[in-house]
Amino acid sequence: MNAANGAAVVVGVDGSEPALRAVRLAAREATRRGRTLRVVHGFIWPLLRVPLGPVPDAPPGAGLREQAERLVAQAVEHAESTAPGLRVTGEIIDGEASAVLVGESPTAALIVLGDRGLGGFAALVVGSVAVQVAAYADCPVLVARGAEGADGPVVVGVDGSAPARAAVEFAADEAATRGVALRAVHAYRHPGSAGPGDMQPLVYDEGRLRGEEERVLAGSLAGLDERWPTVRVERVLTRARTAAALAEASRAAQLLVVGGRGHGEFTGLVLGSVSHAVLHRADCPVAVVRAPA
Repeated sequence: MNAANGAAVVVGVDGSEPALRAVRLAAREATRRGRTLRVVHGFIWPLLRVPLGPVPDAPPGAGLREQAERLVAQAVEHAESTAPGLRVTGEIIDGEASAVLVGESPTAALIVLGDRGLGGFAALVVGSVAVQVAAYADCPVLVARGAEGADGPVVVGVDGSAPARAAVEFAADEAATRGVALRAVHAYRHPGSAGPGDMQPLVYDEGRLRGEEERVLAGSLAGLDERWPTVRVERVLTRARTAAALAEASRAAQLLVVGGRGHGEFTGLVLGSVSHAVLHRADCPVAVVRAPA
């Protein structure tokens, strides 16, 4: 995670309503962290060799570059009205949106995105830009989804993996900053229950299995009380599918935090199946945190 002095919160904009929701969320996050907000628009048209100026007889300001300048200026104004006194800058960067934002990530404290943009297919709950940036960014990525409940806890999914530990530490810091509880959710299923209907195996020791899962949960939270002594930690152990359990927990949360990948993920997936599913189903903003390389 990039917490270096001077690192800005970066928000990607494209003129869509989801992007404006992301701007509002990003403005609050930058204020909470005491950081500058940087509004960025990925301007893809030069790569496609499309004329950027207005066509003949078009009204002034009708060119693509001028339109991009206006949408960035409007986003900057929107952020400033959301968080008066916040320092906000805006920039147009030539390139495809995902690549531009991933390129911003090594020096950013946080990247904030809307769940869908102007180019998203209507059937997609979460757009490809949000998924790609969450998968490849070098800093935490926050996707504006649902509603940010003012009184809810910060919820984090844990499974004992390195990405989950990075998510736990980010979530604990968020809970401390917001002055709310941290609710750690660990979901498990019986060994061999991976088929349709999740049929239970004929022979299993429920007590032993639950004890093992309790140890995974406790190990995932070890040391938090020393680093974040003011944070009240709530432990939730549930027998369920992980994505379903986290989506349910998100209904009462102000933030849901997940790791980029966890145990049991296919090695070919850059963004894990659980984090991908949660991005599509959560009822509150979702932060995806990748473990340091």
